[in-house]
Formats: sequence, structure tokens, C-alpha cells
Amino acid sequence: MNRQQQIAEQLQAVRSRIIAAARAADRDPARVRLLAVSKGFPVEDLRAAQAAGQDCFGESYLNEALTKIAALSDSAPEWHFPEWHFIGPLQSNKTRGIAEHFSWVHSVDRLKLAQRLSEQRPAALPPLNVCIQVNISGEGSKSGVAPGELDPLAHAVAVLPRLRLRGLMAIPAPTEDGAAQRAAFGRLRAALEHLNTQGLALDTLSMGMSDDLEAAIAEGATLVRIGSAIFGARD
Repeated sequence: MNRQQQIAEQLQAVRSRIIAAARAADRDPARVRLLAVSKGFPVEDLRAAQAAGQDCFGESYLNEALTKIAALSDSAPEWHFPEWHFIGPLQSNKTRGIAEHFSWVHSVDRLKLAQRLSEQRPAALPPLNVCIQVNISGEGSKSGVAPGELDPLAHAVAVLPRLRLRGLMAIPAPTEDGAAQRAAFGRLRAALEHLNTQGLALDTLSMGMSDDLEAAIAEGATLVRIGSAIFGARD
């Protein structure tokens, strides 16, 4: 089996997992989007996934992403450009490139960075879709706003021009305990529901990766970020 076939088969296996998890949770599988986390993998792997029907990719490093964006844009027909999501930690000196080349940013955790994205988003492009990253497990080594500081940040980001606040993102502490996985994802879902009671119209829960997508979908994930289950282990 060549690499293109391998990626196509693994991509289909992930889609089957998403469908099964959604049905088990009595949810519509069409309400769960698959984001292929392609950071660290070559352009050829992205082309293989694109050929198998994958239309959105997640990147964490701007310079690496810009090379891939140029390569896939050159080879894609106008009606099938990939949708690019930035999922890595934000840095002030990278916000312009992100604002200019991505459709989504999942990792907003400071107002200053959101303001820079807003100021630098080109007027010719649609508003930049953003999610606020929440440090839902309270890990000192992980990015994200503390849950207790989420409300004021969300309301401040929601009124910035050229941005559209879509929802919340989290990367909980890894565990093989299914109940613990669901508890962490449930806290993020509750946080989004709380913000919506305050007048925000958030529709996105970006949560769940290769090892815990079933728990995330059971707790309401609308977008799962899957890398190794599609592309294999990174070097």
C-alpha cells in the first residue's frame, strides 16, 4: 500500500469513528467537522488527504503553514481551496501572517492578541473565525485562559471588528480514563452554554483528538482535531 492509499484509508477510518460516536450520542454526524491536523507532515500528505475529500487542515507554525498554503492553493481548483485553521500558540510577531492567510484561529487566549488579529485582518476577506482556548485542566505548561477569566475575555473579543467569535477550544490533560475525558469536555461545553446565556451566540466546541474523540463528541464537540490517526506518528 502506498502512502496516498494509507492516508485515504486512515481518513475513512476516522470518519467512521466520528459517525459511530455521534450516533452513540444521539447526535447528527453531519454536525461534527473533521479538522486534519497536518502540522509536521509534508505537502504530499496533505495532497493525499485532499484527494480523499478532506477540505480543512490545522497548522501550528506559521512559516511551515505558509509553504503548504501556497502549494495547495496552486494545485487546487478555485472552488476547492482548503480551509486553513491555526491551532498553535499565538505570538505577537506572527499575528499578521495568521490574520492574512487563515480562516480560523483556535488559540486566542489574550485580548491583546485578539486585537492584533482584528486590526490586521484584511478588509477584503471575511471576518476571521476565532475560538478562545481555555485551560480547562489547569495545567501550568499549557496555553489557554483560566476558566475564571473566560467571561470578560469572551465579551471583549466578541465586539472586535473583523473577527467572529465562534466558540471555545481546549486540550485537556491526557488520560485514558473515559469518565475523566468526558468530565473535562463537559466543563468546556458548560462554559460555552454559560456564555450563550449571557447573549453570545457561540456554535463551536473545538475539542477532541485522536485518542479521545469519542468522549469529546459525546459531550458536544462540533469540531475534532485529528492528526496521528490520519497521518501517523510525527518524527
